[in-house]
Amino acid sequence: MTPHVVTWIVIGLAILGVIARPFDWPEAIWAVAGAAVLVVFGLLPAGDAWTGVRKGNDVYLFLIGMMALSEVARAEGLFDWLASHAVRQAKGSASRLFLLIYIVGTVVTAFLSNDATAVVLTPAVYAAAKAAKAEPLPYLFICALIANAASFILPISNPANLVVYASHMPPLGPWLMRFGVASILSVVMTFLVLRWTQRKALRGAIETEVENKPLSLSGKIAGLGIVLTGAVLIAASAFDVELGLPTFAAGLLTVAVVLILKRENPWHVAKDISWGVLPLVAGLFVLVEALEKSGVLATLAQTLKTAAARSDVFAGWTSGVIVAVATNLVNNLPAGLLAGAAVQTAQVHDKVSGAILIGVDLGPNLSVTGSLATILWLAAIRREGESVGAWSFLKLGLMVMPPALVAALAGLLLMPGA
Repeated sequence: MTPHVVTWIVIGLAILGVIARPFDWPEAIWAVAGAAVLVVFGLLPAGDAWTGVRKGNDVYLFLIGMMALSEVARAEGLFDWLASHAVRQAKGSASRLFLLIYIVGTVVTAFLSNDATAVVLTPAVYAAAKAAKAEPLPYLFICALIANAASFILPISNPANLVVYASHMPPLGPWLMRFGVASILSVVMTFLVLRWTQRKALRGAIETEVENKPLSLSGKIAGLGIVLTGAVLIAASAFDVELGLPTFAAGLLTVAVVLILKRENPWHVAKDISWGVLPLVAGLFVLVEALEKSGVLATLAQTLKTAAARSDVFAGWTSGVIVAVATNLVNNLPAGLLAGAAVQTAQVHDKVSGAILIGVDLGPNLSVTGSLATILWLAAIRREGESVGAWSFLKLGLMVMPPALVAALAGLLLMPGA
C-alpha cells in the first residue's frame, strides 16, 4: 500500500473511534491517537502536524471563553433562574415549552454561535425540563439540532463560516440576501420534523408551579457577561476580526469579576470545564492536515471545477450534499477548512461556495460527531446524567437533516438572482 492509502486508513480508524467511542473512552483519545500514529510512523512530518494544531488557535480561545461563561453562569444559578421563567411562560403546555426553547435556541445560535447554544443553552434547557418535571431529552435535542440548523443565519452563527470563507467573507447585507431564505427554510423544516418525532413525549401536561428564586448579583453579572459577549462577537465580525480572542477575553473577564465579587478561587470554575474538547479539536485539525498533504485538496478542487463547468446549480447540489455527508466523517470544522481551501483554489461561483457552506453547517445534524457543537452538547448532557448513543442520534438525524438540507439548498440555489 502507498503511504497515502495508509494515511487514509489511519485517519478512518481514528474518526471511527471518535464516533463509536470503543471502551467508552473519550472522543479526544481517538483523535489524538490517530494524529500521533501519523507522526510516529512518518506519515505526517511533525512540523506539518504542529501547523495543523496551530490552525485551531482561534477555535481553542473561542471554546475556552464560552465554556468559562457557561460554567460561571451555571454555578451562579443563572440557568435555574431562566428555567423557572421559561416553565411559567409555558403555562403547563409541553408543546409551548418546546416552541419557546426552539425560538431561544435560534436566537442564541444566530447571535452567539452554535457552540454557545451547545455550551450555554443546554444546561438551562435541562434545568427547565427538570423544573417542569418533563422528560429532558426531547427538549435537549433542540439544543443539538438548532445549533446546526440556524448556524448560517449570520456569519458569526458558526465559527466554521469564517473557516470556509476566510478572507472572502461576504458583508452582512449580501450574506443575508444569499442565505436569508435558506436559513428560514432550514430552521422551519428542522422544527417541523423534530416536533413530529417528539410528538408522543410532548402530549402530557407539565408542571406550572415552580420555585421562583431571586437571581443573585453574581448571577446577573454572569448573564450580563453572556449578553456583552454576543455584542462583542457581532462587532468583531463587522470589523473582520477573528472571534477567538474577543470571546476568550469576554469570558475570562466575566469569570474574574464574579470571582473577585465572591472572593473565590478560580479552581471552582476551571475544574468543571470540559477541557477534553481542546485536544479533540487539535487532533481533528491534525487529521485534516494529513488529508490535505495527501493530495485530497487538489482532487477536491479539480472535482469542483469539473462540476461547475457543467452547471453551477448542479455543482451546488452535488457538492452541498456530499460535503453534508462528509462532515459526519471528519467533523465539520476541519472539513470546513478543507472545503474552504478547495473553494478558494477552484474559484467557483457564489452558488457553489454557498451550497458547500450549508453542507458544512447543516450536514452535522446527522450524527453526534458531525460538528463541534454537537460534541460539546454531548459533554453538557453527560454532566447532567443524560446520554445519547451514536445510533440513537443517527436515527433521529436521518429523519431531521435530509429534509432541512434539501429545503436550504433549494432556498439558496433556486432563488432568482442567487
